[in-house]
Parts: sequence; C-alpha cells; structure tokens
Amino acid sequence: MRWKGRRSSRNIEDRRMQTGRRRGGKAGGIGGVGLIAVLVIGYFLGIDVTPLLQSAGGGGGQVVSTGGQITQADQEAGAFVSVVLADTEEVWDEIFQEQVGRQYTPATLVLFKGATQSPCGGASGASGPFYCPADRKAYLDTEFFTTLSRRLGASGDFAAAYVVAHEIAHHVQNELGILGQAHRIRQQVSQTESNAISVRTELQADCLSGVWARYAQARFNSLESGDLEEAINAAKQIGDDTLQRNAGKRPNPHSFTHGTSAQRQRWFATGYENATIQSCDTFSTDRL
Repeated sequence: MRWKGRRSSRNIEDRRMQTGRRRGGKAGGIGGVGLIAVLVIGYFLGIDVTPLLQSAGGGGGQVVSTGGQITQADQEAGAFVSVVLADTEEVWDEIFQEQVGRQYTPATLVLFKGATQSPCGGASGASGPFYCPADRKAYLDTEFFTTLSRRLGASGDFAAAYVVAHEIAHHVQNELGILGQAHRIRQQVSQTESNAISVRTELQADCLSGVWARYAQARFNSLESGDLEEAINAAKQIGDDTLQRNAGKRPNPHSFTHGTSAQRQRWFATGYENATIQSCDTFSTDRL
C-alpha cells in the first residue's frame, strides 16, 4: 500500500503515553461491538479477558490508559493508521455526497497501548479493535497488527488497513442509523437471534470496507500488487469458523458473531466490485 508522504488525519486521539486512573463513578459495561470483540478475539487467542470484563463493570479507580514506552514500530504504526484514517475521511465524504446526499461526519480514532477506557467499557490488547457508538470513536491498540500478522496469519499493510476500514465502517453504519437499530433489536431477541444480527452487521462492515478500498484506489492510487489479496486473506483468518478451528474447537454456527471466512471474503469482494452502499444490504438477503 502506498501511504508514506500522504496526508495524516487530525482525528487521532493518542493515549499511548498517558497513564492515570478514572476517579469515581461506574463505567458503562462493555456492550455491542466492544463486547463481541472482547469475547471473540480474547477467547480464540487464548487470552483471559475476565479481569477486563470485571474492571469494565466496577467502580472508581479504573485505568484510563496504561501507556508505555513508544517504540519505533509504535510510531510507524501510528503514522500508518493516521494516513488510513485520512483516506477513510475523504472517501466516505465523497461517497456520502454521491450516494446519501449529505455530508459525512468523521470518527475519531483512539490509539492506546495496554489498556484504556471507553463509554462502551474497558479495552485492552485482548479486546482487539472496536467501535464505540456512544462516543463515536474507534479504539485500536496498534499491537493488534502484530497479533494479526504473527498469530492470525494475516500479514501486510493492507491487511492492517482493512482492520481500520472495518472499524470506520461501523461508524458509517452509525451515521446511517443502522448500528443503533440493530442494537435495539438485539436487546429484544434471543441470544441465537442476537448473534445472527451481529453477523449481518459485521458482514455489512466488511462490505463497506470493500467499497472504501475501491474508492481509495480510484482517488489515491494507493493499492499495490497483492494488496487486495492481503485484505481477502485477513477476512479469511478472522472468520468465526477459522478462529474456532484454530482454537481446537468444532465450529458452532449458532455462536458465530462475525460470519464465516467465506462470508467475510465474499462481502468484502462484493463491496469492492460494486462500490455502493446499497450493494452492502446484508439485512434483507437470504444468502450471506
């Protein structure tokens, strides 16, 4: 991916050097996309997320950000994420003008190291990237890129860009009113039905990521040979069935929250090929 020397976003909140604790009050529990990320990523990577879940529902004295030393790799990852975020801002503004008929309001992306807090609850390296609709921010520990490459087998800068684009796609869903509606319905149905709605939400975000990639290529000529394959491979490696198999489990479709590898690959490709929001309607189709 061609990204060096290009515009960086101003909508970055870098907490990686911050340390401190929240005083008083009870933080909101991890919910929605944040909870899914914690349980799926944490469980299938063999990480004990219990302390994180407990701290998210506890009282005062909660960690705001653990911070830590910023390495050269951290600096490079931060610069990369800032450029990708800038790309999403320009692309989605263009798409909203053309396809929605209104202006796009960008999300803020929070970079943290170790652990931090959000209105959706606590986050750590175990939680993976997630989007919190309550503050309209995406959260990312850039160490996740190392996990993505070394533990999940999805290497490459465009695989990392796909991760960022997916979380921003949740913000797009929030802007369109889709995320809130899906969350309200999930609160009223069974766990199995809730999981099914979650799958459709996540697959739509994959599709919207494909739309972004198509527009980004046309606008910035940023894709290099092999980049699309990196994104498709990343979608494969983080499919629910693949994660469960890699964890030594038998895939259980009723527990899926993000979709199978084949589904995630297909919907990313659908977005890239059609380049429209309308083509990403995962909620009315019978074929996921």
